[in-house]
Amino acid sequence: MADLVRFATAGSVDDGKSTLIGRLLLDSKSLFDDHLETVERVSRERGDDYTDLALLTDGLRAEREQGITIDVAYRYFATPKRKFIVADTPGHVQYTRNMVTGASTADVALILVDARKGVSEQSRRHAFLASLLGVPHLVLLVNKMDLVDWDEGVFDAISEEFAEFASRLRIHDLTFIPVSALHGDNVVDRSANTPWYGGSTLLGHLERLHVSSDRNLVDVRFPVQYVIRPQSSSTVDYRGFAGTVASGVLKPGDRVTVLPSGFESTIAAIDGPTGPVEEAYPPMSVVVRLADEIDVSRGDMICRPQNSATATQDLDAQICWMDERAPLTAGRVYAVKHTTRWARAKVREVAYRVDVNTLHRDAEATQLGLNEIGRVRLRTTSPLFVDAYQDNRATGSFILVDESTNRTVAAGMITGSHGA
Repeated sequence: MADLVRFATAGSVDDGKSTLIGRLLLDSKSLFDDHLETVERVSRERGDDYTDLALLTDGLRAEREQGITIDVAYRYFATPKRKFIVADTPGHVQYTRNMVTGASTADVALILVDARKGVSEQSRRHAFLASLLGVPHLVLLVNKMDLVDWDEGVFDAISEEFAEFASRLRIHDLTFIPVSALHGDNVVDRSANTPWYGGSTLLGHLERLHVSSDRNLVDVRFPVQYVIRPQSSSTVDYRGFAGTVASGVLKPGDRVTVLPSGFESTIAAIDGPTGPVEEAYPPMSVVVRLADEIDVSRGDMICRPQNSATATQDLDAQICWMDERAPLTAGRVYAVKHTTRWARAKVREVAYRVDVNTLHRDAEATQLGLNEIGRVRLRTTSPLFVDAYQDNRATGSFILVDESTNRTVAAGMITGSHGA
C-alpha cells in the first residue's frame, strides 16, 4: 500500500498557494476532465488569458469573488508512489487560525514566497506556526521566479534570509525549491529555466520524503472514543473499546493499563474494519478487546503499565487564540477537549505573548488577542492524560471552547505540567 502524506500550504496572500495545488493536480494527472473543463470555462468567462488553476481549490463563492482563500480547502490525489492529502490554507493574517487547523495534522508544510517581495511577515508567522505545531518537514517554495527572470541571486538571497530566521525555530528538515506555479516549473516537471538548481522537483521531493519515522511508535496511547456492546444473542459477550491509535503499537497479548483507574489487563483481540488484526498503529481506527472485565468508558486512555501518559490538572501550554469577540485573559473559564476527554479549564496566568516576527517574548502581556500566540497556565476540573506536544502531537494538543457560544476559541500545545 502506498504511503499517505499530508501537507499544508502557507504564505502571504497572492503568493500562489492555490495555483500551486492546482498545478500539482493538473500535471500529476489527478483531475477529472469535466473539472478541468469547468475551470477553463470560468476562466474564459472572466476574460483571463490563462487557465486559473486556483479555482480548483478556491471553492467558496466569497473566495472566488475576492480572489483569496478564506477557508481550508482539502484535496486528495495520488501518484504510483504515494497518496496525498492537501490542505490549502489562507494567507491573510485574518485567517491565521485556519492555517493552524490545516497544518495541525500535516507531515509537511509548504511555505510560498513571492520572488519579487521576498520573506514577509506572514512567511515568518507561518514558519513559526509550523514549528510550534511540530510539522516535521518544511519546504520553502520561492514562487513566481519567472517574474524575476529566473535570477539565481534572488533565490539565494531569499533562501539565506529564511534559513537565518528558521535557525531560531524547532525545524529539523528544511528544503528550498525555485518554482513557477503558474507555468509548472519545478512543480512536477523539472524546469529548463533553472540549470543552476540541482535539487528535486516539488512532487519528487514529496514522493521521496521519509515520513514513517516521524510517527511515535514507542509510547502506546489509545484514547477510548466509544464502548461497543452489541445486543444480539450471538455477540452477548462482546465488549470492545473503539478509538484511533494516537501513538505506539498495540498487539494481542500486550499488557496494558487503563487511565484514570490504573487497572491492568491484557489485550485479548484487536478488530479492524474488515476483521481481526495482528497489530494496530497510528492512525488506525480499531476496536480493542481486553481479557478482563474492567470499567472503561469514553475519555479513558489505554497505555503501557510502565509507560503511561501524565495524569494532571495543571498545564503549561502554547496557545493560538482564535476568537475575535474577546481576548484570552486570566480568570476566564472554558471547556477543554483533549483527545476524547472533556473538562473545564480556568486560565490561571498569561505568562507571555510571542512576537512572531522577532520571536521576542513579551512578559508584560496580560492577554492574547485574535491570532496572537503566547504561553498560558491552565487548571482543569478533572485530570487529563497528556504528553508534551514535541513528544506526541495527538496527546499533547487540545482545543478550548467557549461554553456560551460553542465556538472553538483556541488551539493549545502542551509544553508541560506544573504544580497547583
